[in-house]
Amino acid sequence: MSKYSRKLQKLHETAPKENTAVLVSIIRQYQTEQETNEHLDELAFLTETLGAKTVYRFTQRMEKPDIKTFVGSGKLEEILTYITHFEVDMVIFDDDLLPSQMRNLENELKVKIYDRSLLILDIFLNRAQSAQAKTQVELARFQYLLPRLTRMWTHLERQRGGTTTRGGSGEKEIETDKRDIRNRISLLKGKLLEIEKQGETQRKSRKGIVRVAIVGYTNVGKSTLMNLITKTDILAENKLFATVDSTVRKVVFENIPFLFSDTVGFIRKLPTHLIESFKSTLDEIREADLLIHVVDISHPHFEDHITVVMQTLNEIKAGDKPVLLVFNKIDLVQTMPSEEESMQMTELELEEANYLDFESLSEAYEKKNGIKPVFMAASSGTNVEGFRESLTSEVKKQHQKIYPHYLEDEIVTWTEEEK
Repeated sequence: MSKYSRKLQKLHETAPKENTAVLVSIIRQYQTEQETNEHLDELAFLTETLGAKTVYRFTQRMEKPDIKTFVGSGKLEEILTYITHFEVDMVIFDDDLLPSQMRNLENELKVKIYDRSLLILDIFLNRAQSAQAKTQVELARFQYLLPRLTRMWTHLERQRGGTTTRGGSGEKEIETDKRDIRNRISLLKGKLLEIEKQGETQRKSRKGIVRVAIVGYTNVGKSTLMNLITKTDILAENKLFATVDSTVRKVVFENIPFLFSDTVGFIRKLPTHLIESFKSTLDEIREADLLIHVVDISHPHFEDHITVVMQTLNEIKAGDKPVLLVFNKIDLVQTMPSEEESMQMTELELEEANYLDFESLSEAYEKKNGIKPVFMAASSGTNVEGFRESLTSEVKKQHQKIYPHYLEDEIVTWTEEEK
């Protein structure tokens, strides 16, 4: 019995049967093992969102990925032994693979290979509802797949599914598929151009009214907050990318009307093709007067999430807009104890409790953004009024920029057609 077989016997007593995946990541010189595991936690959540179950994780410390198979030959043999023994359906990598790496891995492992971008693209494809979102995601996915077609696996058939595969029949089929993809890309670009023109016309008609857009890392509670403020029923689930469609609703606070839009959540290593394809959806962010940046304060790495969102906003040239920071899910964290409570606790208890100091956070981010952040819990309604007051105050500022002679006691009236 080989050393790998003995190792496998210790890892599992029963073999998983279907819709299963193993995750693979390399630990670079600048990364700690803990950071890598945290990234794999997110990848496992993405895998679950796609509809597959993560059964094991493989990591390898390397300065840079192997040019042929991403991981070293020994680690590749270990992965092959595992997925063969337990009949695993797919192997998912936490980085993007080169086309040659994907082909080599599929030839070696004989299962479906996902890299991070393809995984996210397929989730978006399954989640898209509107014609615009479907067209955008399909275009991004085809552009990504074009250089990655292999003889073993053809992705064209799986337009809506997450875990099925089929065999190919050689180079002729690959060339046919490539030609079909190029034709499809051309058609989708034309269709998207028409949709974008319609969207541009709609956005032009919104001039003269304040526009507010919610942004944030995926699964931070943006849709829940949208439902709370607009009294609508947008899908809100504890899943990554629960919704990928942009939703716009009209809201009136203190006689001031404004447009409130929910947008797709950002994530670490968001595929470039997806950002480019979602141009018209991201225009809701670019053309907004005010951004509501929602943060899941209960997440241990919420500060990293803030950085990712701000980097993405800068990439789409929206990083200079006024931002109201909303720390959501405060009901899931421990706040600093009172002075009296602190005196009754030991230093070790205080340290291990990992309390969050809202006051210090508030001062730091107000100094940075110029707007005092809001702490709330949208799901339970905690401090909704505080959020409403802050939002109303910021909307008034933007309204006065559009209408400099606006008086706070002015009554704004709208005809039924304008509404």
